Amino acid sequence: MLNVESVNQYYGGSHILRGLSFEAQPGEVTVILGRNGVGKTTLLKSLMGLVPIKSGQIQLDGQNIDTLKPYERVRLGVGYVPQGREIFGRLTVAENLQMGLASKPGRTPLPEQLFELFPVLKQMLHRRGGDLSGGQQQQLAIARALAAGPKLLILDEPTEGIQPSIIKDIGCAIRKLADEGLNGQKMAVVLVEQFYDFAADLADQYLVMERGEVIKNGRGHAMEADGVRQLMSI
Repeated sequence: MLNVESVNQYYGGSHILRGLSFEAQPGEVTVILGRNGVGKTTLLKSLMGLVPIKSGQIQLDGQNIDTLKPYERVRLGVGYVPQGREIFGRLTVAENLQMGLASKPGRTPLPEQLFELFPVLKQMLHRRGGDLSGGQQQQLAIARALAAGPKLLILDEPTEGIQPSIIKDIGCAIRKLADEGLNGQKMAVVLVEQFYDFAADLADQYLVMERGEVIKNGRGHAMEADGVRQLMSI
């Protein structure tokens, strides 16, 4: 689904991503781990087209997307949930969700599966986004990204500042999306996460980053044996 090959990215004279390569497959959750400042968020912004890459390739379903604008990537099937959620606080839940349909023809209905994944949103459709709890806002941000029916979902630290009960609900939703998608087709999920246990529960594949490079990778079930927890605490 997603193929990232030898990507380099700079901020000014700082070399942020250094020849970074990986693949994300449909039906799998690819977890990207690493301490603060190693380039994880920059990588996700590069995948989404929010920051340009200097060299390398980003392909979605075999098509190069590394020169496309963010809205063009959305049309091709990329969904993005940024760190900090970035919902529209003055808009209602319904209006926030409809913003996720901006790339679709007018009067495209919201997928009912959104409310199966996050039932609380159906109860709060007319409440303003800024009045929701942090966990509810995170569910809204994920549902907004899902509204257009992506085949690749990118999430940046979805557990940040969220209460444990909602973390569990979000984990179940991510697993279901990878396994079933919204329309019966498996979805590729790329997840940046600091919370080791949450990442280990979901990971089919893991990557550990350090100074803009992948220093360790493997299958999710091997994370403990591979010493990933120790790498995260160094």
